[in-house]
Amino acid sequence: MLVVTYNPEWPNHFKEISEKLFDKLNHLNIAIEHIGSTSIKGLAAKPIIDIDIVYQANHHFERIKEVLESVGYLHHGDQGILGREVFKRSNLEGDDVLDKIMHHLYVCEQNCDELNNHLFFRDQLRKNTSAKKCYQELKFSIAAEANNDRKKYAAIKEVKANAFIKYVIELEKLEQNTNNEPNS
Repeated sequence: MLVVTYNPEWPNHFKEISEKLFDKLNHLNIAIEHIGSTSIKGLAAKPIIDIDIVYQANHHFERIKEVLESVGYLHHGDQGILGREVFKRSNLEGDDVLDKIMHHLYVCEQNCDELNNHLFFRDQLRKNTSAKKCYQELKFSIAAEANNDRKKYAAIKEVKANAFIKYVIELEKLEQNTNNEPNS
């Protein structure tokens, strides 16, 4: 099954990975964010921890890339999303955490649109149980439609889930703007 019920170990998995990464990268003034469905308590998800390493614009991406490559990651470019660089395990290191806990690793420049959307959507689902429930139902529906085929799931999710994410972000921004308008 692609999408599974929430696992209370996911925050611990994130913590283990982030501690390993931070140990190698802390001299570069970075932040490490748990994003995606596994970062939202109670939300069903694919059992893969999504992580954003965030760096400031004045820091050199190349140095972060060198450090990640030195601990067994390969850089896969931005894959069409400006400001978000993808890294995948080379599986050559045999690390007891990084190779045993399934995860996706992204490196994002602080304030890039993709990072802001990751964080904003995560935070909205953490506080809006109705949106969280709708998103969970959508994920199960997509998995059923894809007949648990990973490639089909990814293709369908690209369209349907991204539309939902955009809707939640735009709705919340509209609500924030409405609440910030002065009374006439």
